[in-house]
Amino acid sequence: MTSNTCPDGPKGIVIACSAPGSEALFVHERHAINAVARQIALLKGFAFEGDLSAFKLDGEYLYYVPDDSLLLADASRMGIAGPKDFFGGVLPSRLAMTKVITHDVISASAFRPDDWPAEFPERVSAAVLPGYSTFSRTDTLQAADRLLRQGPVRLKPPLASRGREQQIASSVSEVEAFLERYQASNLEKNGLVLETNLADIATLSVGIADVGEIAIAYVGTQRITADNAGQPVYGGSDIIAVRGGWEALAGLSLSSASALAVAQARTYDAAMIECPGFFASRRNYDIGQGTDWSGKWKSGVLEACWRIGGSSTAELAAMNVMQQYPDVQFVCASAVKAFGMNCQPPANATVHFQGEDPDEGAITRYTAVTRISRKTA
Repeated sequence: MTSNTCPDGPKGIVIACSAPGSEALFVHERHAINAVARQIALLKGFAFEGDLSAFKLDGEYLYYVPDDSLLLADASRMGIAGPKDFFGGVLPSRLAMTKVITHDVISASAFRPDDWPAEFPERVSAAVLPGYSTFSRTDTLQAADRLLRQGPVRLKPPLASRGREQQIASSVSEVEAFLERYQASNLEKNGLVLETNLADIATLSVGIADVGEIAIAYVGTQRITADNAGQPVYGGSDIIAVRGGWEALAGLSLSSASALAVAQARTYDAAMIECPGFFASRRNYDIGQGTDWSGKWKSGVLEACWRIGGSSTAELAAMNVMQQYPDVQFVCASAVKAFGMNCQPPANATVHFQGEDPDEGAITRYTAVTRISRKTA
């Protein structure tokens, strides 16, 4: 195991690296991760390194910025002993890294893997939308039949990222058609999430982040944009970050909907902290708010993220301002992803990528601070 004892002085290296088993990233995503890692290096007074093999490890304190959550065993091999050693989260199992732990199984006799955290869905039930997690075709169809009585259902493969492969089903036959394409081995190993679908949905991001020198809590709104094929995709986040932890958010004048999102995020967060082997320096929760089939407004945690995320460049921009100005209490910042050739970032923006991504085409990634205040708002 690599030694990772923090030195007496500021000597250290921040490393942007790939987590074991993580999926391949787009070029612009790697640029955004490197931007976060560089900003952390500036905050800590460390050097930055994007390639672990490019330098000697002897005598260096290593701070990691992995592109995905880490398993406990992998973190141990990297010398990560706690939140102070990295930006992200460490989970006790592969299942715990995904949204499949959010909802309960359909019945006591339903199939579930041996490492299924049976107590977790009960702890978060008041903070999430109606739904089930399934690990067999029979259980999936039974869960779909029950949920469809209350309107359309969203099918969410746990390992699919960026909202890909999700589908809305309005009948059991549509669920059956989905299962024809979803491998049985994948279903048994990784599961499937079935959740009440919301119309006119807005997605809020709520979280906390800590790099040791500065801690923030934030609430924000995700934006949807059109990619180069005209499809709706995540377009970035606008956040309000306040100096401190969860309690600091209580000092903000939030709308009732945002206050509820914060409360639901904290419920989910508290349940995760109780899981043995979990620790994190960055914890983010996406909360969906919209109307169900009957027109009733609902709110619930859609997904948790214990790794660097789409809003992380904005999070670090806020931390940077707070480090420069110790009396600043909150910062508004935007992390933006825009497709096409016509994006013109504002003059005060930090551009992370602007050009042709080999997979996604023309795209611009930038971050801009839009407001700072020395008082809570």
